[in-house]
Amino acid sequence: IAGNFFGPQNNTYIRVSLPAVCFVWQIAMVILFGVFIRYDEESDEKGWHEFKRSHNITSNIENDFYFRYPSFQDVHVMIFVGFGFLMTFLKRYSFGGVGFNFLIAAFGLQWALLMQGWFHSLDPVTGKITIGIESLINADFCCAGSLIAYGALLGKVSPVQLMIVTLFGVTLFAVEEYIILDLLHCRDAGGSMVIHTFGGYYGLAISWVLYRPNLNLSKRLNGSVYHSDLFAMIGALFLWMFWPSFNSAITNHGAGQHRTVINTYLSLAACVLTTFAISSMGQKKGKLDMVHIQNASLAAGVAMGTSAEFMITPYGSIIVGFCCGIISTFGYLYVTPFLEKRLKLQDTCGIHNLHAVPGMLGGFVGAIVAAAATEEVYGKEGLVETFGLSGKFENRSMSTQGAYQAAGTCVAIAFGLVGGVCVGFILRFPLWGDPADDFCFDDEAYWELPEDEETIPPVLEYNNHMINKHQDTHESQFSLEES
Repeated sequence: IAGNFFGPQNNTYIRVSLPAVCFVWQIAMVILFGVFIRYDEESDEKGWHEFKRSHNITSNIENDFYFRYPSFQDVHVMIFVGFGFLMTFLKRYSFGGVGFNFLIAAFGLQWALLMQGWFHSLDPVTGKITIGIESLINADFCCAGSLIAYGALLGKVSPVQLMIVTLFGVTLFAVEEYIILDLLHCRDAGGSMVIHTFGGYYGLAISWVLYRPNLNLSKRLNGSVYHSDLFAMIGALFLWMFWPSFNSAITNHGAGQHRTVINTYLSLAACVLTTFAISSMGQKKGKLDMVHIQNASLAAGVAMGTSAEFMITPYGSIIVGFCCGIISTFGYLYVTPFLEKRLKLQDTCGIHNLHAVPGMLGGFVGAIVAAAATEEVYGKEGLVETFGLSGKFENRSMSTQGAYQAAGTCVAIAFGLVGGVCVGFILRFPLWGDPADDFCFDDEAYWELPEDEETIPPVLEYNNHMINKHQDTHESQFSLEES
């Protein structure tokens, strides 16, 4: 009985469940925002004028908005355009890739503002959460964890299931972020640990629980065509270009932010070359695989998330990128097939190779670089500012900081795996309208599709096009003779 109950459901009818979830949860957001959320002192009209007077500020240009908004804009583009279009590589699931990404990010950022607010910026006196431009960046970061998890589930789950993945994903993210950044006092501005490691293992654990033994029935659609890979490459390029902004968005103003951009920029560049090299070496005829180029070339951005704001040096950044391109491409070539065959782990987008492993490596690289930090390199003020060694943490040694950084990475892995398994079992209840094994990777399950132009054989279509072209030419010549 339990086997039947937890078995895959064939009915993809979501006319009741999806509107109910969207309406009820959005109304809940209205109520919760009304109760808890207020503008912070730099976005509140009265508060900003009082802030200017108390800090002896004369110009509005000193508002944090003008420092943070360019980074916020880049991160926002990455979340909606970058992640969305990177998932359009499947030949019949482009609507689902970019459309469901849009849906869960829009819900997730609202829930993230509340969850992160309760943990980080709840005023104990008023009981209110204040938000500003940095809160919006952090909310986008929080969404990223669930979007990464979606990559492992792409084409195999319903939009209602994705909303549940996001609800629990954002909640777990807020808790593990609080433990790692506040309690352990780790530094992770670009989210190698809290975003990528957590999101990667969260998605992999859910996918493992939702294993489909007969997924080969949809094998014909689990692949790309020429134009779908091109769309996915657009998403990859947006991510690649804006990743320095992603890693530096919430770092300290000044040298810290400047250095983070440089380190990420160099690492990403090095990663591209080794990705191309291993992709070519992995094929008998030396041809390149677009899947590797779209994904593995981004692994350096993931791995630099923790250490990019540290003094890792430019050549150190290039070494990280060099290694990540090799490791990630190797993962796509050999590890993903092994995981599916031996561990029954179906990872549609290969998030194990782009997020989970590079994120974990990034966390441990950050631990090593932190442990090696000295006053001679950073200066006394630099150490305090870069690692936040003030207040109750002012006596923490750098070797201790490195150990806590490594512990933070382990916390992220644990939260991802345990949380993912629990959420996976919730998603196995036959209530959510997920597709049957022979109906995966197909937009037709949840989208109204336009008439398929590909029903006309390509050769015939070309011939018809040429006939029409000749007719147009004759008509234009005839009209000229008449005149």
